[in-house]
Amino acid sequence: MIKTMKNSSRLLPMLFDVFRGGYGGSQLLNDITAGAIVGIVALPLAIAFGIASGVTPDQGLITAVVAGLIISLLGGSRVQIGGPTGAFIVIVYGIVQQHGYQGLVIATIMAGFLLILFGLTGMGAIIQYVPYPVTVGFTSGIAVVIATTQLPDFLGLSTGPVPSDFLGKLTSYYGHIQTVNLWALLIGVSTITIVIFSPKFARKVPGSLVAILLWTIAAHIFNLPIETIGSRFGEVSASIPTPSLPSIDIATIKSLLSPALAIALLGAIESLLSAVVSDGMTGYRHKPDAELVAQGLANIGSALFGGIPATGAIARTATNVKNGGRTPVAGVVHALVLLAIMILFGGWAALIPIPVLSGILLVVAYNMSEWRLFARLLKSPRSDVLVLAVTFILTVLVDLTVALEVGVVLAAMLFMRRMAAVSNAGFITKSILNGGANDPGSITNREIPQGVEIFEVYGPFFFGAASKFRDAISVIKSPPRVLILRMREVTAMDATGIRALEDVAKKSRMEGTILILSGVHAQPLVALEHSGLLLEIGEDNVFAEFEGALARARELAQ
Repeated sequence: MIKTMKNSSRLLPMLFDVFRGGYGGSQLLNDITAGAIVGIVALPLAIAFGIASGVTPDQGLITAVVAGLIISLLGGSRVQIGGPTGAFIVIVYGIVQQHGYQGLVIATIMAGFLLILFGLTGMGAIIQYVPYPVTVGFTSGIAVVIATTQLPDFLGLSTGPVPSDFLGKLTSYYGHIQTVNLWALLIGVSTITIVIFSPKFARKVPGSLVAILLWTIAAHIFNLPIETIGSRFGEVSASIPTPSLPSIDIATIKSLLSPALAIALLGAIESLLSAVVSDGMTGYRHKPDAELVAQGLANIGSALFGGIPATGAIARTATNVKNGGRTPVAGVVHALVLLAIMILFGGWAALIPIPVLSGILLVVAYNMSEWRLFARLLKSPRSDVLVLAVTFILTVLVDLTVALEVGVVLAAMLFMRRMAAVSNAGFITKSILNGGANDPGSITNREIPQGVEIFEVYGPFFFGAASKFRDAISVIKSPPRVLILRMREVTAMDATGIRALEDVAKKSRMEGTILILSGVHAQPLVALEHSGLLLEIGEDNVFAEFEGALARARELAQ
């Protein structure tokens, strides 16, 4: 059963609803426990996501603290945990490589304002309608790219600079396969093993943290010949920097508009998907618009404090729910626990071996890939398979931004093609058995006056069906006295459909034919009224039922 808060504004943070509805000590204890566990789970992930995104490990931690705190305080979900996620790795890495970190900061701030705009304009529900094959396609593609980028560190390869494209990376790795570091490979494989099997023995302690602690201690004591965070990045900051604004100009904004839009769309999709999943786990319902506004503010805040893009994290949110978290307080505790660990133990992060983080990210990539779901979708209708394949291939071989744009547009075009296929127009006066005895609206056994012709439109009357309507209406050889257009199956009409109807009305007027509409539904009626076509046809010639239209036709045909 879905539980909702009464009289709650769509933009009011869920935390206000929670406190207004009553908040007890037992729930506070559960939230503190869940928040502490999620904070520990988020620690290695934040570091790994930061490094994989092309920035420093402390910037990943800053994102988890700042963005996680804002999302929990101001978000529209009771249990959402925010922070850096694997979904952003590909796009963030690309922006950093092309525009530098300052470019990423500007793009993240721009994306934040777009997310706020999405929420304020009520687009929270609309964004959830992004086609499923697009979501699975780019998510699986991101997983492949993440896994590919982690191979050098996992194997300890000495590759030097590698090409930015997918195939170029694989070629470079193959050319340096003889430089494999067996210690790095051992650490990476053992990390994957620990992460996979540790939940069977210790559910409360994340396997990623166990692997980090074990191999950090071992690498330090035995001085293993492997790369660490310190050897690659130097000292890790143990504090949150003061916020600062980057210098922004029009040229920079123009060049970063597409990446910013990609960050905003991806952040919106991921956060709302996570919120929907958590709703199913808890029985509560989130506020999508409030969640988008909070995500926007969180991304702006993260960028100002030196972080990277953030969104709702499905795995961490699920961990929160499974450990008893039921209010945003758990998310706040998660951010504060991360902050305390960063301040107290952040300096020790420099000792963490890089292959451990690669092993953790390979597990993340595997979980993101959803290969079973991907394989199942390959049995879907061909149009869905095409969208899935194109989005996946473009994500891997070209760019996530391009993949999102092309995937959504392609899905929309194929959907319109399907709608056009089920839309039709028929000249039914001569097909007197149209509909048969099973159709109460059939014209069978009805007396059609001389000089009256009847057409019927089936399905949504939009631009995809307008050409079919024009072709069908053109079969009339000589102008009738009255033309009845049945619209009982037309539930929606767009501007192109109205234009096609305007052409028929104009042609009818020129030929002395009176046009009558019957069975007009609410949306087409409003569209006709707003366009002025209703006035042109005449309200006396528009009927909800066919009987009224037929009676009007008899009157006019006399």
